[in-house]
Amino acid sequence: MYFLLTQLSLSDILLTTNIVPNLLCALLTDGINMSLSACLTQFYFFGASESSECLLLMVMSYDRYLAICHPLHYNPIMTSNLCVILVTISWVLSFFILLFETLNVNQLYFCGSNVIDHFFCDYAPLLKLSCSDISMVHIRTSLLCFPVIILPFILIVTSYIYIALVILRISSTSGRQKAFSTCSSHLTVVCIYYGTLIAIYVVPVEGRSLIINKLLSISYTVLTPLLNPIIYSSRNNKIKAAFWKLIK
Repeated sequence: MYFLLTQLSLSDILLTTNIVPNLLCALLTDGINMSLSACLTQFYFFGASESSECLLLMVMSYDRYLAICHPLHYNPIMTSNLCVILVTISWVLSFFILLFETLNVNQLYFCGSNVIDHFFCDYAPLLKLSCSDISMVHIRTSLLCFPVIILPFILIVTSYIYIALVILRISSTSGRQKAFSTCSSHLTVVCIYYGTLIAIYVVPVEGRSLIINKLLSISYTVLTPLLNPIIYSSRNNKIKAAFWKLIK
């Protein structure tokens, strides 16, 4: 669990260091200048960190599924080697797919306005600046998003359906509470993270103001990485004890 949390923290660090410095600079100077190559580089690392977080959350849900649904088989199955393999696949797949996605956007012809009314180079604002036909870009993007966003979400939901069924079959109330507490932090992070992703990229944007879009983007680029360590630390008795010792 701690190894997987370390990888999730690395993904959050990559995301915040990619977005927040330019965001602060833009706020202080009322906008910044950025070359197209720099914008695409930011888009690449942003997409890679978001994709890796989706895959890592999927791996963590599998870890919780084994711990609750198959506790006697947990140690033989979830070995250190398997953890390293799953995490390596998550990182490599994220960077590999986003490389294709960035090259896909780089093939577009930009001839209109060069002003992005956003605080980072996101997918939709970049396409709005293009003069090319973006229909094929949308199709290729949808295909590339399936293995790193849609499939992990389906597997996470499936894992928690099985977890809920197992918890409901536990007779004692204390047993249910103990089983639920092992996955409550992860479930909270999944709800916050995927909730904002779905609100931005799945829900139709017609009639939604640009301010709302920016606030939703801030929620998963800045707020979620901020909340992740707080949510997971709040369930750790050692960290809570150290915190209260520091306060006293």
